[in-house]
Formats: sequence, C-alpha cells, structure tokens
Amino acid sequence: MRKKALVSWSSGKDSAFALHVLRQSNEYEIVGLLTTINARFDRVAMHGVRRELVEAQADAAGLPLWKVPLPWPCSNQEYEAAMSAACAQAIDAGVQAVAFGDLFLEDVRQYREDRMRGIGLAPVFPLWKRDTRRLIHDMWADGVRSRIVCLDPRKLSASFAGRDLDQQTVDEFPSGIDPCGENGEFHTFVYDGPMFAHVIPVQNGEAVTRDGFVFMDVILRKPAEAAAAAEGKQQTGKCR
Repeated sequence: MRKKALVSWSSGKDSAFALHVLRQSNEYEIVGLLTTINARFDRVAMHGVRRELVEAQADAAGLPLWKVPLPWPCSNQEYEAAMSAACAQAIDAGVQAVAFGDLFLEDVRQYREDRMRGIGLAPVFPLWKRDTRRLIHDMWADGVRSRIVCLDPRKLSASFAGRDLDQQTVDEFPSGIDPCGENGEFHTFVYDGPMFAHVIPVQNGEAVTRDGFVFMDVILRKPAEAAAAAEGKQQTGKCR
C-alpha cells in the first residue's frame, strides 16, 4: 500500500521535479502540495511568487494546495509554530511523509530531519545528491520549463531575472554558478512540465530589489491573453 505524502512546494523546479520523480516511483500517493505564504504580501515565502500562481500550479498538478500563512517579519519561533501546526494537520489527515526537493545542503536536510523526528512524518529527499549538471538536463529532457524569479545580485547579474532557465541562459552564467542555483544564486517558477496537465501561461511584470535580492514579478496571463499570444506565435510561424 502506497504511503500518503505531501510535497514541500516552493513553486520552483526542484520541488516540481521531486513531485514528478515520486509519481514515477509509485511508492507514494501524493495528496497535496505544502507551501508557505507570506501573509502580508500574499506571496510564496522566499521566491516572492504571487499566491495565484502557486494555486495555478496546484490546479495543473491536480492536487490541493496546503497553504501555511506566515507573518512578516517572521521569527524562527513563529515559523516553527506554523509548520508544527501544518504537520499536525497532515498527520490527522493520514499523511505519512513529506518530500523535499533538497539536493546538497546538509544543514538544511538535518534541520528538516530534526524537526520531523518522532512526530509520525518521514522526510523524503528524492533528488538528494544528484549531480546538478546532469539533473538540469534531465529536467529539460522531461519537459520542465521554468523562469528565474529571484536572484542574489552578489552572485548573478540582475539581468537574468525573468529569463527562462534554459541552455542558453546556463551557458551565459558566470563561472562557478550552479546550473540549479543550489548555492542560493537564484530561484525559479515552473510553468510547464510532466507534473502538470497543461502549461501555466505567464508573463513578466516588474523587477524589484528587496531585502538584498532581485525579484521578477511574474504574472498569470488571463485565458484570453494567453490564447491571443498563442495565436500570434502560430501566425509568426506561418510566415517563416
């Protein structure tokens, strides 16, 4: 019998690919996406993505979105209290595991394992220790499409905010930048991939600098706008 699991959802490529990998393994029944929301700004914590965008991702994945509201500013004690309440709710719902898209950061994994030890939830790390240069190509090969929505300008030029994370973008990264952003260089928003039933139509809004990071405000296109854009693309293709 498959174990019921939640996927810790950041809106980015790692958590999205973790969902895909777990679904392929058939070991777990994924019952929801667990995400933290900055209650003051109504956006995903850290990535700064609008709530409506992660709701669109959950809809495309065919899963309920478990939203954990966080105050702003948020102390570590407040964060842990909110997550403890979410874990208790998950246990009551029969959830047995929470999956994370972590790759290499030992301290982050240790923190998650320490916080979940003995409470009845098993932490799962389906992408752990996978080589990031191979992993990003595996993601592309499986159809994952993502956009850089947050970056650290001390490590990566602000000009990369709002660009799709594709081969051309990675080729233009300065030396030493991890292609998956595992050293905190950037974060992404996934708008297409094998974990979704359909593409999530998005467009770039305004880029802003806040708390030392550069954020691209990605906006969900309305159905009519998305259809018009697709039609325009088709017409352009016919003229070539």
